[in-house]
Amino acid sequence: MKKYFDVLMGCPLFAGIAEKDLFTMLTCLGAKVERFDKKYTIMGEGNPAKYIGILLSGSAQIIQYDFYGNKSILSNIAPSDMFGEAFACAETSAIPVSVIAGDASEVMLIDCTHILHTCENHCGFHQQMIFNLMRDLATKTILFHQKIDVTGKRTTRDKLLTYLKYQAARAGSQSFDIPFNRQELADYLEVDRSGLSVEISKLRREGILESEKNHFDLFL
Repeated sequence: MKKYFDVLMGCPLFAGIAEKDLFTMLTCLGAKVERFDKKYTIMGEGNPAKYIGILLSGSAQIIQYDFYGNKSILSNIAPSDMFGEAFACAETSAIPVSVIAGDASEVMLIDCTHILHTCENHCGFHQQMIFNLMRDLATKTILFHQKIDVTGKRTTRDKLLTYLKYQAARAGSQSFDIPFNRQELADYLEVDRSGLSVEISKLRREGILESEKNHFDLFL
C-alpha cells in the first residue's frame, strides 16, 4: 500500500492529512486496490453505488450513452483523481454513468459509509475527510455546470471555443494541452468528429487558434 502514497497524497480526499497517518487511515477505511485492463468497466451503469474510487495508475473516463447509443464523455480521470463519490454519498441505487479504464489501471476503492460514519476508534481524521469530500463535491458541481455550458451551445464552433476558453483559464495560459484526442473531444462536446475537424480547420484559417494533436494555442 505504501507504494501508492505519493499518488494518494495528491488526492483531494486526503488534503490536510499527514502522510504518517495515511496507512492507519486506509486500514481503518478498509481500502482495497484492484487492477483493471484497458477498456474494462471499473464502475458500470445501472449498478448500485457503494464505493468511492481513486485512480492510482493508468487513465479512465466517465462516459454515458444515450437511448440511441451515442457516447458522451463526461470527464477524464487521471492518477490522484477521485470518482463515484457523488453517487456513493447519495446511495444511488443505479449509477447513470460508467467508468471505463483507458489503459491498464490500478484503482483504490473505499466504501463510502466508512468515511461518512465515524468508526468505534473515533479516528481524528474523519472530520477532515468529510470536509475534503464536501469540498470535492462542490468543485465537481462547478465542473458539471461548465460541461452544461459547453454542450448547451447551439453550434459545434461555439461548443469548441467555449470549452477551449475554459481550458485556457484553467491552465492560466492561451497555450495549453487538453486531456482528449480528437474523437474523445468530439464525444465530450457531443458533436460529430468530422464536423469538429471542419470547425478546427476554419478556426485555423481565421487565425483564431493553432493546434497539434491535443495542444492548442488560442488567439482571442
